Amino acid sequence: MPEIGDRAPDFKLPSDNGETINLSKLKGSPVVLFFYPKDDTSGCTAEAKSFTDLADQFSAAHAHVIGISPDSVSSHAKFKNKHDLKVTLAADEEKSVVEAYGVWVEKSMYGRKYMGVERTTFLIDTKGRISQVWRKVKVPGHAAAVLRAVQEAAAAN
Repeated sequence: MPEIGDRAPDFKLPSDNGETINLSKLKGSPVVLFFYPKDDTSGCTAEAKSFTDLADQFSAAHAHVIGISPDSVSSHAKFKNKHDLKVTLAADEEKSVVEAYGVWVEKSMYGRKYMGVERTTFLIDTKGRISQVWRKVKVPGHAAAVLRAVQEAAAAN
């Protein structure tokens, strides 16, 4: 798993709007990558909505907010439309990006083990380096904490 100070693993992924997101092309702006397990589940919906509620403030800080899960582009598009989300959703169906960021992990529920995405957020600075990581994210208050980190980083520059 990449750590603070490491260069963020680059990627190209299709997004909900049909465009390709290339992380290296976003250099010069802060990037928030929030990895989540599955579209339209309760925790993931709450997380995406909380980032959406603060979308204007992230935009004012010139930050790109991108949600990534292994769901398909069409699943992302339905999820985004259903909940009027204002964040970009990227489809990592091959799981190459969740693996590169170390968030594809063994999980356990009711004694059953399976592989899945561990809810994790990375803040990538304007130079393409990881400046902050939130692991095993608890959704309440998380988007606001990420926004504070983005604003503090912008104020320091």
